[in-house]
Amino acid sequence: MKKLRIDVWSDIACPWCYVGKRRLEAALAQFPHRDSVEVVWRAFELDPAAPRVRDQAVSYIERLSRKYGTTAAQAEAMLQRMTEVAAADGLQFRFDRIRPGNTFDAHRILHLAHELHMQDAVKERFLRAYMTEGEAIGEPEVLLRLATEAGLPEPEVRALLAGDRYSSEVRADEQEARSLHISGVPFFVIAGCYGLSGAQPSETILGAISQAWETMEAATASFTEGAACGPDGCG
Repeated sequence: MKKLRIDVWSDIACPWCYVGKRRLEAALAQFPHRDSVEVVWRAFELDPAAPRVRDQAVSYIERLSRKYGTTAAQAEAMLQRMTEVAAADGLQFRFDRIRPGNTFDAHRILHLAHELHMQDAVKERFLRAYMTEGEAIGEPEVLLRLATEAGLPEPEVRALLAGDRYSSEVRADEQEARSLHISGVPFFVIAGCYGLSGAQPSETILGAISQAWETMEAATASFTEGAACGPDGCG
């Protein structure tokens, strides 16, 4: 069966990535060929140098205000707007609970999940745990629990976390992002040729998916058979 692939570069520690996931899902729910679409979640670390869990003595609002050079009140207003946007897409963001940390191991587990055809479920579990439940997504034991809750086999996840399996695959995702000049996430690459930056409205995503599908259909329809050579000779 012909498949249309959508690669999505994103990070667990990214509110807009969760919103983008919901909008992609809404777009696909309206796409008549949904069963012929494959979504692949690719690794992107917003802060590769982050410790496993950041100092909780510094609030998320304070950290945000330092990052953007705003007052605490302005940072709080930014989070409120983000919370309202998320709510409109059916998500509950709890920035009062959030525990920022390193997401490299989470991305390694997502590669395992892709291999086992369970990537979307694990991605969803990680995002909800981070953005809503206040889980420390950088802690190995937390990741182990969340991954197994999503259906991954515990022995495989435990062995992965004890070693460096899929480290090179995560780095390859990040290198490809650099080669595509991706500087912000979520970033959608549809059928290898259509790029969408940011958490676009579901209508925009649907339009791009439909256009990619039509292009793929046209390419198939335009194929005609002519003279060719094969194992048995030329004819």
